[in-house]
Amino acid sequence: MTFSDVARRAGVGTASVDRVINDRGNVSEEVSKRVLQAAKELGLRRLLPEAHRRLIRIDVILARPELPLIARMGFEFRRISTSLDRSIVIHRTVLEDERPETLAKALVKTSCDAVVSYMQDHPIVHAAVEELSARSVPVVTVISDVPGSARIGYAGTDHYRAGRSAGYFITRMTGAPGSVIVLCNHLGFQSHADRVRGLKQFLEERAPDWHVAEIVEGGDDRVRSELQLLEAFRKHPDTVAIYNVGAGNIGVARAIRADILHRRPVFVGHELTRNTAAFLREGLMSLTIDQSPELQVRLAVNMLLRHFDFFGAEQAAYPHETEVPIVLYGPENLPNPLPF
Repeated sequence: MTFSDVARRAGVGTASVDRVINDRGNVSEEVSKRVLQAAKELGLRRLLPEAHRRLIRIDVILARPELPLIARMGFEFRRISTSLDRSIVIHRTVLEDERPETLAKALVKTSCDAVVSYMQDHPIVHAAVEELSARSVPVVTVISDVPGSARIGYAGTDHYRAGRSAGYFITRMTGAPGSVIVLCNHLGFQSHADRVRGLKQFLEERAPDWHVAEIVEGGDDRVRSELQLLEAFRKHPDTVAIYNVGAGNIGVARAIRADILHRRPVFVGHELTRNTAAFLREGLMSLTIDQSPELQVRLAVNMLLRHFDFFGAEQAAYPHETEVPIVLYGPENLPNPLPF
């Protein structure tokens, strides 16, 4: 096997092959990849250098860092950044609100090579993702998806199945049928809409004696959520369960403790946080459905590195998950101590 053989297969000159094989530099990334691939295919018996690795800057755009889930996501991105190759740099962009206009502006403004974010399923967001795609800037969504957009992948859980799971446990923990109150941020988020759809369809198909009496849009604000839930309890005194598909769990706890209802309802919510762990231990909350932020972060980064062919054909920094599972936590299986 000679450098001339490799050069012919790669379609380059022998001088380029010599610079790549002997790691002399001054060769483009494309040529380097072609030469190394040709050398491997031809079985060149010598230690080949690692493929040229470009600097990959990933912009993690997260809104409302005061929310426990977003804080956990930020923590997991910081943690994974310490274990990545030094040619991978994670930037963090923090937004004060999650309005589509705010996110779209941040998306098109980025100067990074890739973006990870959660976003509303809104036309202005789709347009921003499309613009990034046209600039060859891949986007991966976490937490909540924008299906049908130009993003390259979604690194998150199946929210519809999470909603159906909530319905299953609610009907088995309430003891008797009745009204179910749903609390969400608002239904513009695919994650919240799918969870509500999953719950409603489960009840219609499997437990028609239970029904969703009202959907409260609390904006993931604890005060607003509490006040609206108290009003919902007054209108629906037969409420047997609350399903909170978003944040605002503190508002739910306060509303339950007001004891407007004759009997405290079953409370199913989302995400393992210090607050939900405390509510589970207290017995105020019955179940929390966690969406594994650490796996979402790992899968999101993995998707982007595979997109840039960072690993090559034969290796990967992490196992390639195809789906992020939900994890159900009750008071008996809480991690001790909590991992964040």
